[in-house]
Amino acid sequence: MLVAGFPAGSFAANCYVVAPAAGEECVIIDPGQDAEAGIEEILREHRLKPVAVLLTHGHIDHVWSVAPVCGARDVPAFIHPDDRDLLTDPGKGLSLATKQQFLGGLTLSEPDDVRELADGVKLELAGLKITVDHAPGHTGGSVTFRTPATGELPDVMFSGDLLFAGSIGRTDLPGGSYEQILDSLSRVCLTMPDETAVLPGHGPQTTIGRERATNPFLAKWRQSSETDEDRNLADLKPTDGPHKGF
Repeated sequence: MLVAGFPAGSFAANCYVVAPAAGEECVIIDPGQDAEAGIEEILREHRLKPVAVLLTHGHIDHVWSVAPVCGARDVPAFIHPDDRDLLTDPGKGLSLATKQQFLGGLTLSEPDDVRELADGVKLELAGLKITVDHAPGHTGGSVTFRTPATGELPDVMFSGDLLFAGSIGRTDLPGGSYEQILDSLSRVCLTMPDETAVLPGHGPQTTIGRERATNPFLAKWRQSSETDEDRNLADLKPTDGPHKGF
């Protein structure tokens, strides 16, 4: 499998292009601010043809360029219905101060073809098999995308702003829930094999095993499984992740 990515715009949200191999069809994940040029460069370099855009959630740093990217290639965008309204009203997912600072008079529009995702659905796009897991907590409609292990390659999870290297997504914005994100981490991430590669919405790649062992937000889950104690992470609050996004 070919995965190419780059941090897009001032928010440094990771945009990924995924294909079975060079010269084939591909999907684009989370085209953020000013992502068009980076996407075009990857498509040219690897001779790829996009067939869809997949969105891990609706925050503006991840969807900024979705309409022009879809329009230029005449491809659909996929998003969970609980975040679909953020495509046209990004301010609904931000605090008042953040809206005033970053949005100004910015207006966004939906792509012509928007398709809604559901928990557990299995997409077959561009020769890829992609499992969608609804993972609310950062936003109500956050999802992850998983591709299965093939040959020597492990499972790959595109985690959006659910799980980062060393941290988890913030939950203090409208639609966020600390209790929900803990449930999502347990249900979606910690059930995956340690070798699973995690490609997050911000920051460097990691693995489930590394985060299970070292991530402070997951450490007490590991301790709970060892001691059968109550799983309580109330002393850790992710109000701002280790990145420039939302």
